[in-house]
Amino acid sequence: MFIHKKELMHPVNVKEPDPVFGQYLLEQFGGATGELTAALQYFTQAQHTDDAALRDMLLDIAVEEFSHLEVVGHLIEAHTKGSQQAKAFESTLFSIRGKGAHLLDSQGSAWTGQYVSEGASSVRDLRADISAEAGALATYEALLKRASDDGSRDALTFLATREVSHSQMFMDALKAMNKLDDPLFGDFQPDQTVDLYFNLSSDSQPDNDQPAPWIKNSSFKYIADPVQQMPPPNKR
Repeated sequence: MFIHKKELMHPVNVKEPDPVFGQYLLEQFGGATGELTAALQYFTQAQHTDDAALRDMLLDIAVEEFSHLEVVGHLIEAHTKGSQQAKAFESTLFSIRGKGAHLLDSQGSAWTGQYVSEGASSVRDLRADISAEAGALATYEALLKRASDDGSRDALTFLATREVSHSQMFMDALKAMNKLDDPLFGDFQPDQTVDLYFNLSSDSQPDNDQPAPWIKNSSFKYIADPVQQMPPPNKR
């Protein structure tokens, strides 16, 4: 059961409307990294996990993302309200669509369910969720650089902060499963190449053809000449 409370999760106070910035904000309403995508992703994932605690967390965060979507919608409305006569309004998507939020990204592409990432494994889902939060945070950081008023910056800072919080929640859930730094999930059994790092971007200068520091300090075996190490090709 969902009950809408007529109170924003964070106040929206925009004193200087900017429809151009409002169009940028559409990215977080109807864009790939937006709040609608996140809300539906976590809500859908919650439907196919047998872990009651994980389901509750995913549903809690999904509902919060819908609350974030409402804040973004109010921001867009505030930046397009009363702008019908402004040249900036006429040069944006709102001149055709009208003021307020629409299920479009900042370039006018319609939202699609293909943005939602969900599968048959909770581990896989949680990793996708961390990536989703990272994408949303990057978009908010870009918006903060373009925001021209304190009210918008204040609301966007709150929304961006919650993306950080959600990322940590997903990481904590993976840690509880002992899967935070485990590349495997499910019953898959790797073959003998699992610990090999192939040098496939070689350089004629030896000094420029060295493995990255994190590879040197890992369990991987660096294969300088992978041609000699690859399994023999199947003969027809």
